[in-house]
Amino acid sequence: MGNSSSSAPPTPDTSASGAASAVETRGIEPVPDHERGGRVRELLPTWVAANISVLLLTMGAGLVVFNELNLWQILLVGLCSSVVSYGMVGAVSVSGKWGGAPGLMLSRATFGVRGNYFPGAILWVARFGWETINAVTGAYAILTVLDLLFGVRSNSALIAVTLLAFVACTFLVSGMGRKVLAVCNTWSTYLFGAFSVLVLGYLITHVDWDAVFSRPAGSTSLLIAGIGMIAAGGISWVPSGPDFTRYLPHRASGRKIVGTTVSGAAVVVVPMVAMGAVMAVVTPGLASAGDPVSFLGDVLPTWLAVPYLITALAGMLLINSLSMYSAGFTAQTMGVKLPRALAVSVNAVISLVGGAFLMLVAKSFLGSFITFLTLLAVSFSAWIGVYAVDMARRRRRTVRYDADGLMDTSRTSRYWYVGGFCWQAMAAWGAALVAGACFTKVEWFTGPLAATWIGRNGLGWAATIVLAAALFALLPAPRENAPKTEAEEPIREPARAD
Repeated sequence: MGNSSSSAPPTPDTSASGAASAVETRGIEPVPDHERGGRVRELLPTWVAANISVLLLTMGAGLVVFNELNLWQILLVGLCSSVVSYGMVGAVSVSGKWGGAPGLMLSRATFGVRGNYFPGAILWVARFGWETINAVTGAYAILTVLDLLFGVRSNSALIAVTLLAFVACTFLVSGMGRKVLAVCNTWSTYLFGAFSVLVLGYLITHVDWDAVFSRPAGSTSLLIAGIGMIAAGGISWVPSGPDFTRYLPHRASGRKIVGTTVSGAAVVVVPMVAMGAVMAVVTPGLASAGDPVSFLGDVLPTWLAVPYLITALAGMLLINSLSMYSAGFTAQTMGVKLPRALAVSVNAVISLVGGAFLMLVAKSFLGSFITFLTLLAVSFSAWIGVYAVDMARRRRRTVRYDADGLMDTSRTSRYWYVGGFCWQAMAAWGAALVAGACFTKVEWFTGPLAATWIGRNGLGWAATIVLAAALFALLPAPRENAPKTEAEEPIREPARAD
């Protein structure tokens, strides 16, 4: 995954026993050094594609309508949220080139063979939610195109058909694996970028810019909360970052990994939320529309709205394919005894059921989406804090991740710790997760600390990361069951490689 189609990887993209097929057969097992032919620059289209969603337009509109921010503040929100969230994605992605394995597989070294099941289960469930949201948005995009082109109005049967079609396409693309997604990511980036420029040009010539720039600035607290809301999408990708860098060689620059990841996200997030904000000035009701897509038919002419929606639809399909690609690894790490491509089918079915509920039963898509983003950020943040400290400790080791130890789930595993659990990591993760929930306020739940400054500013996710990291750093360092012959010594390699 994460490779541009401009140059195919020079090494096979399958397991050692597989043929040079388009379908990736490698599962959670670490990638051997001789198969690591990836390049850092090939990550760029991956993170561009991961953010091609019209939901960013709706969220940008929400920053105007609900947070009452002006355009300059919204540009700041887009930039800061990209740097913060995808900076974390990039930093954690470095561990992928260290261990050559997916993020939740490497997490075994942090939480223990058995302990990893607990954060893994929560991350897996959260991934279901994200895939469901994307599936619903994709189905709405299809419905809007049918309406604009043929005047076909939405109904329950058509909703079911379009949702099934979107999920089925997502399943097929994600099952193909790294090479197919790489090609799709690149072409989707080109097409969506071209049409986004056209949309931007249209807005420049048709929007009342005096009304846009005359808006007063919003409060600092709502600005901070806006950063957290937009950043939540990026935070959800943090545990999956290593999935897309496991084919990079050890010599790959860590700084370039972070920079490329942030750049790929920011080049989409910043203009998309800004365009959504500008559209909200023209059509204020779009932020609270019944679905997150149909408003484009009101804001843009049909000749532009239809091709833009089609390219955005391809982007949303890729986002879900990337998510399902990672979810297949998560399922295998959790003990699902299926090949990765078949493990993806579990997520596809859940996306289909959850999507049907959101489109046919739920009263407010936007309300459900904001609730999901809030809970998503907190649930992923506890893992991030613990994992980051563990990475900092491993950076100085000769043996950062032991491939045999990662695959060994018995008592002989290097990462068995005590009864299969790293109690220090589990304690820090659990305490931070509870604390994060206490700072959280959503439609159906208000934590006891939600009225504090942290809660009011939507910083529960940040407090969760800091608390998890601090607790894990202060507790006694875990002791791995490493052979005495593998004494840990400071590693001597160029600083740029980390």
